[in-house]
Amino acid sequence: MNKAEIRKGAMADRRGLTREAIAALNAALLTKFSTLDFKNIHTLHIFLPIVEKNEPDTFLLINWLRIHQPQIHILVPRADFSTALMTHHTFKGEEDLQKSIFNILEPMQEEQYTGKIDMVIVPLLAFDDRGYRVGYGKGFYDRFLEGQNCIKAGLCFFSSVGTIADTHVNDIRLDLCITPERIVYFSTQASSSSRIGQ
Repeated sequence: MNKAEIRKGAMADRRGLTREAIAALNAALLTKFSTLDFKNIHTLHIFLPIVEKNEPDTFLLINWLRIHQPQIHILVPRADFSTALMTHHTFKGEEDLQKSIFNILEPMQEEQYTGKIDMVIVPLLAFDDRGYRVGYGKGFYDRFLEGQNCIKAGLCFFSSVGTIADTHVNDIRLDLCITPERIVYFSTQASSSSRIGQ
């Protein structure tokens, strides 16, 4: 299937989830995430969830990190829809967040982080067996991740869709994807640097 077909199906699947199902899936994602080996992760970039789109609740992951891995520097993005680029900011707590005109939670503080990033938790609607992903089609994360020497970890409620037919040369592959059932690896970098229990 192509990206448009996959995107439409994945968004319908998300809309069909009950509140109870979403809570159970989020709990399972957190369980898998918590088995990561974080010893080489000093700075971690993570997206903030759009509740209205039934995205995975990354606040569960953030709160777990702040308790169990407090040495990790957590970054969250701010999107500029006029340029399709993002800036990156230290997470200072939920009190520092506000919704943009696009209904996306973003940090209010202006100071940007421009240093090294060791891991990025990447939003997606679906992913395939090769590590390619389908997002909302704006290209924010492909632009951000181009040239980044970091572990790129997807987060998805559902299993692989098989093969995305219309991948592009500029599409960035994931190193791994966390699902409620298992962790799927696509690169030796991910499996050796941040081995997760299956």
